[in-house]
Amino acid sequence: MQQYTRLQTVIANIPYSIMILLGAVIISLGSGFSLAGLIGATGYILYGIAGSAWTMIFICPYCAYYATRSCPCGYGMLSARMVRRGEGSCFSEKFRRHIPVLVPLWFIPVICGGIALWFSPSWVLAGALLVFSINSFVVLPLVSRKHSCSECPQKDDCPWMSVGIRKDNQRLTA
Repeated sequence: MQQYTRLQTVIANIPYSIMILLGAVIISLGSGFSLAGLIGATGYILYGIAGSAWTMIFICPYCAYYATRSCPCGYGMLSARMVRRGEGSCFSEKFRRHIPVLVPLWFIPVICGGIALWFSPSWVLAGALLVFSINSFVVLPLVSRKHSCSECPQKDDCPWMSVGIRKDNQRLTA
């Protein structure tokens, strides 16, 4: 397994960090930087941090990268400082069970920004939403699949990598 440097780990986390920061900007912009919007943006950032911690606590202990520098995002090493290793054979089950906790992070800014645009159109907010969407729905998944997931020893058993694959392991075509 490849060993990742700290720089590579930082680079692997950039799309997620951008998603969280842009999401907070969208929530703030959408509220006109009101107190409620700033509180919402702060809550979103805390949710993003909690989502990473949730992953480290409930998914990473079951991963083959646990406690190694082979984890591209560095979560495996951090997870080892928080919780004990789990049974690796149930990684897929744990991933499926816990990943839905993170899914709202992709949609909260889109919903908040969309509502704000409906009531008060703004090119700045529209641009932020566009950049957020490209980063969150295109760049982040591509980085995950092409960088992190492509080298993963558990990719054959991973729900994320099996999207678009039938039960008989044949890729679906358009």
